[in-house]
Amino acid sequence: MEKARKKQVLLFHCVEYEDLARRVAAQSDCIQLQSINWRSFDDGFPNLFINNAQDIRGQHVAFLASFSSPAVIFEQLSVIFALPRLFVASFTLVLPFFPTGSFERMEEEGDVATAFTMARILSNIPVSRGGPTSLVIYDIHALQERFYFSDQVLPCFETGIPLLKQRLNELPDADNISIAFPDDGAWKRFYKQLQHFPMIVCTKVREGDKRIVRLKEGNPEGRHVVIVDDLVQSGGTLIECQKVLSAHGAAKVSAYVTHAVFPKMSYQRFTHKDDENSEKAFTYFWITDSCPLTVKAIANKAPFEVLSLAGSIADALQI
Repeated sequence: MEKARKKQVLLFHCVEYEDLARRVAAQSDCIQLQSINWRSFDDGFPNLFINNAQDIRGQHVAFLASFSSPAVIFEQLSVIFALPRLFVASFTLVLPFFPTGSFERMEEEGDVATAFTMARILSNIPVSRGGPTSLVIYDIHALQERFYFSDQVLPCFETGIPLLKQRLNELPDADNISIAFPDDGAWKRFYKQLQHFPMIVCTKVREGDKRIVRLKEGNPEGRHVVIVDDLVQSGGTLIECQKVLSAHGAAKVSAYVTHAVFPKMSYQRFTHKDDENSEKAFTYFWITDSCPLTVKAIANKAPFEVLSLAGSIADALQI
């Protein structure tokens, strides 16, 4: 049977993702970078221009988006809504980090489920000549969020876990690694992809006004334990997990998260300092480049290592 030919993809991107877009394009001769003039009027509102708009007619087009803050969402949505209307053959939106994903439900009357709001907005992306928009998201916080989108977009959920598995296999102590999850939610999300590792599950219990992390199952003694979760904000839960695992005899503790948000420079809680033996806390802290502002902030700061999504995104553009 003849192998299917790879499609040629024209890849647009936001300003924040310029480095990642270049890495994606370097993965394949079938991906060509395109440009947008990200200008603003004097009042701060966008004044945008899609370069070579006539040339993208009949082409497969993709846009790499970073919704890192409310301030940049509107200008990117303006482009996202414009591209499918330029008579393109198909349109793919790659949004590696779905930032409102952890606000997916109401716990009391008055809560606003902003994940649902964002899904409704993206569900109104115009249909291209090739049909609904393909929406590629990595390690969304709750899988049920796929049902928040209308049939006008086709969500394609990818994961960064293969990048972690590849990196773990490169470690000198690869045969002594256990995987830990900070709670049952993380275990449910990732355990099927990591079943060949011994597993440890922690749990958060409430004592008065405090939430305390405890070991629920598994034995970390003598092991290099890697805590796995989808995202990190302040990092408090990871730190508490590390303390519990070390107290139960873990030889080393490392961490992996797909989305390193780290608001207010909270990554500094994890960086190795010259004046203290921080290596005893986290030996490695792996993240992906789904949050570009964090990637720039932690460059060359131990224990952080960035596992790039570039190859995975390039493959997803061929789906």
